[in-house]
Amino acid sequence: MTDPQGVLLVLGSGYQQFREYLIASASQRSEIWLFDSEEPTWQTPHLAGSTVLDIFDPETVARAARELAARRPVRGVYCYHEASILAAARAAAELGVPGPTPRAVAAVRDKSVTRELLTQAGIRQPVVALVTSPEEIEDVARRVGYPLVLKPRSMGASQGVVKVSAREDIAPALEITRSAGQAGMVNHAEVLVEEFLTGPEISVDAAVFEGEYLPYLIARKQLGSEPYFEEVGHTVHADDPLFADEELWKMLAETHRALGWTHGMTHTEVKLTPDGYVVVEVNGRLGGDLIPYLGRIATGVDSGLVQADVSFGSRPDLTRSRNSAAAIRFLCPPSNCTVTRLEMPGADPGAGLYESVALAGPGTRMLMPPDGYFARYGFLIARADSPQECQAVLDRAEAGVVFEYEL
Repeated sequence: MTDPQGVLLVLGSGYQQFREYLIASASQRSEIWLFDSEEPTWQTPHLAGSTVLDIFDPETVARAARELAARRPVRGVYCYHEASILAAARAAAELGVPGPTPRAVAAVRDKSVTRELLTQAGIRQPVVALVTSPEEIEDVARRVGYPLVLKPRSMGASQGVVKVSAREDIAPALEITRSAGQAGMVNHAEVLVEEFLTGPEISVDAAVFEGEYLPYLIARKQLGSEPYFEEVGHTVHADDPLFADEELWKMLAETHRALGWTHGMTHTEVKLTPDGYVVVEVNGRLGGDLIPYLGRIATGVDSGLVQADVSFGSRPDLTRSRNSAAAIRFLCPPSNCTVTRLEMPGADPGAGLYESVALAGPGTRMLMPPDGYFARYGFLIARADSPQECQAVLDRAEAGVVFEYEL
């Protein structure tokens, strides 16, 4: 039966293992029409219909959205795909449904614009410069000192982000930063060079509803080996003490106002430096790496439903129904290799091992940064009463993994 209220337009679906839970939840709120670059497969049970198109081109998406709206009412636009959030914002504006403004999305997509706007607003930022040559990076090093961080202006998932610890690192790091690429994203000739920030890092998923910043999910991040910044794990705790930190929430609310972000979902990364909080970046979407899924396990708050409600212009319900912890650990090879054997332990929720998932198999070629990214052969998810218990569960589970490879 056709929903008389219309459909929720979802732009880009992503990988099944990492995003299906969001679409499944959103389908509880509304019939879904998917715009994607390929014909649906695993998505089909959750859909009322779909259209294959270039999901990275705003004009193509806006035109297709108008055509869809002429046939069926569109209640809202829903997007968690980094490279498509600008097209989603323009489609929402075209259809007159709630969403972030295209200008605000452009401001978070370009990290140099983010830095400029936050600096103008008086929000503490690292020393930063746009550079095009090794000589300009050396000039920043003379003023700031090492280490530094090079990063692309408009990429995602930490691709091309490199720590520079000495002068001899500059040229190879610049090449890595410039060569990073993702579908639908532009890697500019200019790159950002920033002072290196010390301290642990968190991410905060939040809904912004009619200008009000509503944070509901904190994840503590684990990073892989330097000089790269690949994320290898996240831990969520319903009772994270940072939820009581008014200084953090005041800063993040001011951050969103400075960026003009008045409606929609965000995933903000924050460094907890010895001198206070510093925003690493703001992303105009829900977090990746199954962070919202961890939040649902630990707190009961379903980000798929939250985003659907915000997309419709309804205030989301962020009431927690659980009070536990959850953590994910990604399993990565020690170097570039080809998988010859992989055996994962079976999930055992009663013992805390909530999920155990293989992402590779015999014959899979795995490339570590800078040759490749997301070289993960599996992941483990734990649920327990505390973050410490989660890590103990993950340690035991990882000890039972059999991973064999050849170089």
